[in-house]
Amino acid sequence: MIPKFFKMAIKQLLLFFGLSFFQFFQAQIRLPKLINDGMVLQRDVPIQIWGWAAPSEAISIKFIEKTYQTQANSNGEWQISLPSLPHGGPYKMILKASNTIELKNILIGDVWVASGQSNMAYEVFKSKRLYSREIQNAKNPYIRHFLVPKEASFNEEKMDLKYGNWKSLNPNNIQKFSAVAHFFAEKIYDENQIPVGIINSSLGGSPAQAWMTETALKSFPEYYAESQKMKNKFYVDSIELKNKSLRNEWLEKANKTDLGLQKNWIATDYEDSNWSDFEVPGLWLSKIGYKQGVFWFRKKVFINDFEKQSPAVLNLGRISDADQTYINGQLLGRTAHKYLERNYDIPEGILIKGENVIAVRVLSYRFNGGFLKGMRRNLTLGNKSYDLNNDWKFNPGTIVEMLPKPYQLHWASSGLYKHMIAPLTNFPIKGVIWYQGEGNVKNAAEYDRLFPALISDWREQWGQGDFPFLFVQLANYMKQKQSPTQSGWARLREAQSKTLDLNNTAMGITIDIGDANDIHPKNKKDVGYRLASQAQRLVYNQQKGPNPPAYKAMKVIDGKIKITFSNPNSIDVKDGTLLKNFAIAAKDKKFVWAKAKYHNNEVIVWNEAIDVPVAVRYAWADNPGSINFYDIEGMPVSPFRTDEW
Repeated sequence: MIPKFFKMAIKQLLLFFGLSFFQFFQAQIRLPKLINDGMVLQRDVPIQIWGWAAPSEAISIKFIEKTYQTQANSNGEWQISLPSLPHGGPYKMILKASNTIELKNILIGDVWVASGQSNMAYEVFKSKRLYSREIQNAKNPYIRHFLVPKEASFNEEKMDLKYGNWKSLNPNNIQKFSAVAHFFAEKIYDENQIPVGIINSSLGGSPAQAWMTETALKSFPEYYAESQKMKNKFYVDSIELKNKSLRNEWLEKANKTDLGLQKNWIATDYEDSNWSDFEVPGLWLSKIGYKQGVFWFRKKVFINDFEKQSPAVLNLGRISDADQTYINGQLLGRTAHKYLERNYDIPEGILIKGENVIAVRVLSYRFNGGFLKGMRRNLTLGNKSYDLNNDWKFNPGTIVEMLPKPYQLHWASSGLYKHMIAPLTNFPIKGVIWYQGEGNVKNAAEYDRLFPALISDWREQWGQGDFPFLFVQLANYMKQKQSPTQSGWARLREAQSKTLDLNNTAMGITIDIGDANDIHPKNKKDVGYRLASQAQRLVYNQQKGPNPPAYKAMKVIDGKIKITFSNPNSIDVKDGTLLKNFAIAAKDKKFVWAKAKYHNNEVIVWNEAIDVPVAVRYAWADNPGSINFYDIEGMPVSPFRTDEW
């Protein structure tokens, strides 16, 4: 321990030289969160190690029997470039300055940044019943995952992350991994036996402009102006205060006027025979119109063969918007997001033999509420399952005016780049996998420029040239239409397809594995595997595999339109097969469903009622339904149109 009088003497001396006592004794080497135990470093490129120390402090690194040295600059910043190395490990690294840091369990392999919005952020545990075997068997120390904190910054670009660490693949850690990124990494490792590191930097709902630098946004004046406005702290604080105030006022009014809370509608002996009948799944639009507020649902479940010790789970699917769920008067849980599936464990002692009462308090802020379709709803008790669809009781607790839509600060232009991407750009990577676009559907035509600009922006920031950028084309979603129509989702898919004109890009097509009722389809394995198959073709096999087929040209012959494709030999359809989801139009621009046949590497499209067709569209819909047009890798042919109407 340093004597107090000596501390005071040093303090006086440091003050004379303009330094603080705190700075003097804290002048130790410090590393960014990415450089830590268990990290994966990119193989076959110079490795960058950097951090902070005292001004002019000498730093040495010992790694794989070699020592490297550097000196911090006048601001205490330092960086060492290590030579490129082949894949391998685990290794340890020792850094020395006025202190010593030892990093353990380091691998050298391929590092992929996984980014985008909620379908990339979607964790494995959200599909844990679908992937229970994968979770149980997750034991690969050569697959690592780093989760970037979900935060925005509105002024300077951040130099480091607030927190974070590398996690190895095991049954506990996998549940918080990005599901798409995990299955991508799993396939890449299985086929190449190279360690894989995933840096997961993704955020639900985020638009592309939130992930771009201010410089790149100058080509998009509206977004650039927003990024400048967000630098005003008083402006940001006022938005946060307004959002919080509006929500608190809404909740206070809803809770104060809710008859369900006043009359204890969670009680098992409450008489609900005069409530309305309600078919689950369903929305209350058909019952009371488009209204917001608090709405209650009750259902009785009779359990005769009761085993007290059996594990019990209540599955309610997705509910719009938020819920508080009770059984026999006991709160099981609450969920504040309509996109999350409700799976509540039922603690021992709550269920009884005979009649059990489920009460669900639903809060609807802005949307038409109720139980959303496409989900499993049951109560499982051991090996028994009790169906919870169909007959429920329904009663409004209170009707409250719609909550105004909050300004989503964390989606503001450039905000996510500054906090969630900028701290990564000094860390060499193999490439990027990206799943985003839902947040830009309303301005789908703009995505023609915006998405390529984002890719070019990131490549410039990393300074590694045109690294591979693999992305997911939007999946099928929402109700199928009876007739051909315009579609923002189809238009954005087209913008994604156009982005393939950029060098070293590839697209995983998912038009056949979405969910009409869920913007977050649970099947993330096929998504990850399709991205991995594109990585194998583009990155690991170096174009040895065929490119996916894509629309090339059309010509009108004898009242029919013949469509040709690039790389037609990669189409996996038998000659003569009738294809679905084709529409055709004459010069009046009115599309009708068409017949389509695959023949001799072409698709022939026609409708007997149209003598002179001029345009064709394929799978041009939010959700085109059943697909039967695939390539030899098992991936659908991308939707397309021949017109520019």
